[in-house]
Amino acid sequence: MRILLILAHPLEDSFAAAVAKVAQETLVAGGHQVDLLDLYREGFDPRLSQAERGGYFDQPYDTSGVDDIVARLRAAEGLILVFPQWWFNFPAILKGFFDRAFAPGVAFTHDPAGGRIVPQLTNIRLFWALTTTGSPWWIVHLYMGNPVRRLLKRGIAAFCAKRLNFRMLALHDMDRVTDAGRKAHLARIRKALAAL
Repeated sequence: MRILLILAHPLEDSFAAAVAKVAQETLVAGGHQVDLLDLYREGFDPRLSQAERGGYFDQPYDTSGVDDIVARLRAAEGLILVFPQWWFNFPAILKGFFDRAFAPGVAFTHDPAGGRIVPQLTNIRLFWALTTTGSPWWIVHLYMGNPVRRLLKRGIAAFCAKRLNFRMLALHDMDRVTDAGRKAHLARIRKALAAL
């Protein structure tokens, strides 16, 4: 499977970077083709420009500012996101990735009759998120309602193939987790990805 692995963390020595490395190594060992898109290292600009927003309903929509990323997204059969959750949400750079790359004509088309949008990323059959939170499990799930999972599963995944393989593996309470806990989480990720 051709997998676009997206890393969204500013620090090269972060736990997210370690997760991305384990994911890439495990996937390659399993025979998958992996395209690592490190949003920070590649200098991705997350800001939706005035022209991009102003032309949102233009036919065709102008994706020239992100053509390289769009080509990589269209070539993928799987999408794996690696990111921390900050303030119960995506890092700004990842939100900007969705704003700019999941654009009209790429992730969806507008129904000419109005109403529903038509999904276009049907090439994406696998969509996983490998993430961490600073908060304990009970705050994320019981108090906040797991907002990132809802956004990914109900929103962004809706643009992908039907019968999508969706999964989210999260390490909670990251601010207090031990080295043994981090290693156990990496082993959990390795085992899950090795089964693909």
